[in-house]
Amino acid sequence: MRNFFDCFQTSEIEKTKPWLILGKGPSFSKRHQFDLSAYNTLSLNHAVREQAVTIAHIIDLDVIYACGDAIEKNAQFLVMPWVPHVNNRAGSQDLSELAQKNSLLNLMDEQGRLLWYNLSTTLQKKGDSPVIPVRFFSAEAALNLLAGAGVRLIRSLGVDGGASYSDDFDDLKDKTLLANKWKSFDRQFAEIARTILTTGIDYAPLDIESPIRIFVATTEAQMLSVRVLEYSIRKHASMSVDVFPLHHSNIEIPLPKSRHNQPRTPFSFQRFLIPAIKGYQGRAIYLDSDMQVFKDIRSLWTLPSNGAALLAAREHRDSERRPQFSVMLLNCELLHWDIQAIVKALDEGQLTYDQLMYKMSIVERFRADIDPAWNSLERYVNGETALLHYTDMNTQPWISRDNPFGYLWMRDLLEAVENGFISTGFVKEHAVKGYIRPSLLYQVEHGIEDSFLLPKRACLLDKDFVAPFHALPTHGAVPWLRATSWLRAAGRHHYQKSLLYRLERSIRNRLASK
Repeated sequence: MRNFFDCFQTSEIEKTKPWLILGKGPSFSKRHQFDLSAYNTLSLNHAVREQAVTIAHIIDLDVIYACGDAIEKNAQFLVMPWVPHVNNRAGSQDLSELAQKNSLLNLMDEQGRLLWYNLSTTLQKKGDSPVIPVRFFSAEAALNLLAGAGVRLIRSLGVDGGASYSDDFDDLKDKTLLANKWKSFDRQFAEIARTILTTGIDYAPLDIESPIRIFVATTEAQMLSVRVLEYSIRKHASMSVDVFPLHHSNIEIPLPKSRHNQPRTPFSFQRFLIPAIKGYQGRAIYLDSDMQVFKDIRSLWTLPSNGAALLAAREHRDSERRPQFSVMLLNCELLHWDIQAIVKALDEGQLTYDQLMYKMSIVERFRADIDPAWNSLERYVNGETALLHYTDMNTQPWISRDNPFGYLWMRDLLEAVENGFISTGFVKEHAVKGYIRPSLLYQVEHGIEDSFLLPKRACLLDKDFVAPFHALPTHGAVPWLRATSWLRAAGRHHYQKSLLYRLERSIRNRLASK
């Protein structure tokens, strides 16, 4: 019986083609819209009965009984775990034992078409072949199997979330749909995200524009926060992403003549470069650099535009801040932005800064259809917040030790360093240049997640630190709608620096760790 990885290295498998995984989800029905001959194909379970494939991947033995004729006819190879599943869990017999009893397995083995691999759901292993991880659904194992074989470009159809099959599998809806007792196929997305992050494969559904193109407004001084943002995005993204710091575009942005119309930061106007960078084609996501993501950004990327050129995040019902366009989904084909023309309109009085930045008046059709959870301004609710926006410059975690959610940001930074996504040297470089508080480097070197636990000697490192934003020109603008809102925010800021708050945080941390 042949090992999957050994077979994969032979000339029997076409090496130049990308791979397409075919599952039973709703998007399986779109396969006729694409030229499948451009791909090597791998089917999941019953999908082999509807489509000829290079490899039929089957974990559960019941699929062999249900689709035997189709497997023999449609699959060039059949790949199964060394210990196949019975009733959604690892069985008691290995593939060699089963092949002696099952005519299809025996035939496929004799023809050199039956392949095996070790799956993580059992301790019973064969040889020293790699163990392929799976937690919830077979798509995870298939993706890990291909990645382990060195495949870099993978697409899919029918590997969807939700709780339904394609109409092609109507007869199975009362038999196999979520038979493993999970409520939704959404659970597989976190595992897919982990595979993309750890292997670097290029993976996306074939029917979705890919990769997810994310543009971040920034300068070099904010690049540590950009890297943490990027890590937090990739950590949760169930399809490949491309994160582009906008200052790398090297497109010069002219300065408006009037001080009142000049950008409040060096990167305020960078967002208006995006459609041109993308050649006025496809979608793009815009983010500020002072953010952290906690959910799969694919859900933002795939929002329907409903004819709008731009989608923005709705304000939280309790927000007292000025409207922000710091999280946007752009339809670049409908946005004919030209930064030269925009600044000219500001100079000629056809446009004001407030109209441009707070009302987005240069867009005829925009909708506030993005859930407020995707732009949570200094708010965090576990399980609900999708994107935390550290919008108050004086308490951003890389600048200040006093942000109440700084431990969340630090958690991702430490994880990114541990996984080699960010080097300690990169953090040190930013500390030396004065871009971040010196105590942050101490936190990284000592693995301290919560800045409130820093010893006094580490806190003293920040004694002479002046955050880069203090060098920005002042414009008198405030992010609050009313003076009372600003006063409440100032009160919160001072309370968060008090000993009482430190005690409160200490108690909360102890309770959370129990």
